[in-house]
Amino acid sequence: MFPRLTTLLLIPVLLPQGLYVRFRTPKLPEANGERAGTVGSGKRLKLLILGDSAAAGVGVDCQSRALSGRLVERLKPHFTLDWSLEATTGHTTKDVLALIEAMVAFKADIVITSLGVNDVTSSTMPKEWYGLQQQLIDQLQRKFSTQQVIMTPVPPMHLFPALPQPLRWCLGLKAKALNQQLVRLIQYNPNCRIVEPEFELDPSLMAKDGFHPGEKLYDQWAEILAESVLQSH
Repeated sequence: MFPRLTTLLLIPVLLPQGLYVRFRTPKLPEANGERAGTVGSGKRLKLLILGDSAAAGVGVDCQSRALSGRLVERLKPHFTLDWSLEATTGHTTKDVLALIEAMVAFKADIVITSLGVNDVTSSTMPKEWYGLQQQLIDQLQRKFSTQQVIMTPVPPMHLFPALPQPLRWCLGLKAKALNQQLVRLIQYNPNCRIVEPEFELDPSLMAKDGFHPGEKLYDQWAEILAESVLQSH
């Protein structure tokens, strides 16, 4: 109750701060480069990466230096990897659900998701988030026969250097609330797991907008995801 009440009381401060951040933060493009391919050798593995601007590689100039490229580089010595990336800046979970609905069905053994920041900023409530994430899991299994969904939690927005206080604190609370719902969700979905990057958001390692990962953080994120894939396959 206290955080919600406090947030309501802070609205006169939060709204101007939100507008200030929106107009002040540099609008970085998505990374250039291939978003699908077949590489490597060994057991065939079909991988789909879904999500938002972080999945799309905002913060670096090419996909080879972004999440998808670094992850593919780590997995290709172990698999014949059929991979594809479907990610767009600004996408919420609702947007990704609509995207999946419009996609042609194919098999994806593993789906990795990067979602949540835009759900936080668009004021998606925790219970709604839970329902949307369950819809996402169901849709992935139905359309892509997905064996495993690896979910990246909402990043610690209370550490984003681009956000001033108290906006940073409020968005951080919302991010934590959504992550609590993810933890609850996977208890009822044994084919899902949460893989959380084990690093602090050091401002020097982030992109120049203070909002997206830089190259080193993308590489660390990919390393943790690759370890999870290798453990299960």
